[in-house]
Amino acid sequence: MAGGGAAPPPKQEEMQPHPVRDQLPSVSYCITSPPPWPEAVILGFQHYIVMLGTSVIIPSALVPQMGGGNDEKARVIQTLLFVAGINTLCQSFFGTRLPAVMGGSYTVVAPTISIIVAGRYSNVADPHEKFLRTMRGTQGALIIASTIQIILGFSGLWRNVVRLLSPLSAVPLISLAGFGLYELGFPGVAKCVEIGLPEIILLLVFSQYLPHVIHVAKPVFDRFAVIFTIAIVWLYAYIVTASGAYKNARPKTQVHCRVDRSGIISGAPWIRVPFPFQWGAPTFDAGESFAMMMASFVALVESTGTFIAVSRYASATMIPPSVLGRGIGWQGIGTLLGAFFGTANGTAVSVENAGLLALTHVGSRRVVQISAGFMIFFSILGKFGAIFASIPLPIFAALYCIFFAYIGACGLSFLQFCNLNSFRTKFIVGFSFFMGLSVPQYFNEYTSVAGYGPVHTGARWFNDMITCPSRRNPSLPGLWHTSWTTPSTGVTMRSGETGGTTGGTGSGASRRTRGVRSSTLCRSI
Repeated sequence: MAGGGAAPPPKQEEMQPHPVRDQLPSVSYCITSPPPWPEAVILGFQHYIVMLGTSVIIPSALVPQMGGGNDEKARVIQTLLFVAGINTLCQSFFGTRLPAVMGGSYTVVAPTISIIVAGRYSNVADPHEKFLRTMRGTQGALIIASTIQIILGFSGLWRNVVRLLSPLSAVPLISLAGFGLYELGFPGVAKCVEIGLPEIILLLVFSQYLPHVIHVAKPVFDRFAVIFTIAIVWLYAYIVTASGAYKNARPKTQVHCRVDRSGIISGAPWIRVPFPFQWGAPTFDAGESFAMMMASFVALVESTGTFIAVSRYASATMIPPSVLGRGIGWQGIGTLLGAFFGTANGTAVSVENAGLLALTHVGSRRVVQISAGFMIFFSILGKFGAIFASIPLPIFAALYCIFFAYIGACGLSFLQFCNLNSFRTKFIVGFSFFMGLSVPQYFNEYTSVAGYGPVHTGARWFNDMITCPSRRNPSLPGLWHTSWTTPSTGVTMRSGETGGTTGGTGSGASRRTRGVRSSTLCRSI
């Protein structure tokens, strides 16, 4: 080069942001575009298998403490599946009309345990009688608690609250609905690592690697990865059990690893139709009802975030506040139905099934309606349904590691509508996440050491009202901290408008995000 100077180094290519999209472009089937019937039936069965995890875990944890045996546990599982099928159909036809599976709620477990250990049941000597009385007390508390969701949903009050929800406040609300369930993931896998870990590895291989290695005309490996991997690992677990590998294992290991120790198949009747008040007339207690009402409100908040995630993965436009409020109202009706039938649990949107929408890239409403048909069918034919319900729980825990992560990532995706160059935005996101995880950790540690929560008064119902929302679900503390640090600006997530961040003009808030790309395949809900 003339002058002896060295040539300037090549200019590095500057990083460019990806285009902002209010609808995911890679969804194969959205709400109003169902897949062919054979494929839809298989996908519906896959949704049924996934929701079995919660339907088995919750009764398996509660029924023995209530005094019930394998017969009662099998009947409660059947009832929970039957009610879940009805609620899913009602939600898909009359509620939000989203492909959302309505299942059990982990939020209600804590106040239910409080009812179980209540002093008025401690003097009952007969285990079956104690189970019946505890179930009736739980039914009465759930009947009262369902009114919270019904009133807030159908009166329009929750609609007005959701109108204030911005993309920035939706980030912790949705993400913590998935990330906050981390204790149900790998800790459950580790209870039988020789079964749970292969399920995680195979699911990752089938869903993330094989589609890029083996090219077929239609997506098969990722779309039906759950069925393939469960069949392989379940067969492997059966072979290990039949070989006698767990004969001398600890009882706890046998319960989690063996495929024949759940007691569900032996306790399930061949044909049985659940009916209302099958356990007797509900009983009511004011204190227990107050605690359950708070749990019902927490489940309402959790379902709000999951509904938004479902609409996102179904490639729908942003769910309108009025539709979301209507869905919450129908969720309350579902909780009321569960109380009438005696499920010992509330109703909430299944987070794992919402994650399955992301794995399969199928957000069709018809698929979820078919899965509801499977729930009702196998809940009536008890023996056949019990076969699938006897899948080892570490397999379901392995599925949760994938599906809960998808929901957490869905919440993070709303950051594309926020100004991440703002320090205030960074503070709100980080503080909400940190406190949403740290506050429940404090309550859990305090309870594990002291045997009771930080709020310890003579009124158990008051203790449960304060402890429940802060201990069980990180979504509510995260949303609280977001609302504390985010002033209202009128920027919302209404349908047809992609809002910017909240936090005032200093956060770079805007009333519409420019350059947003949208697909018109699935507009309305």
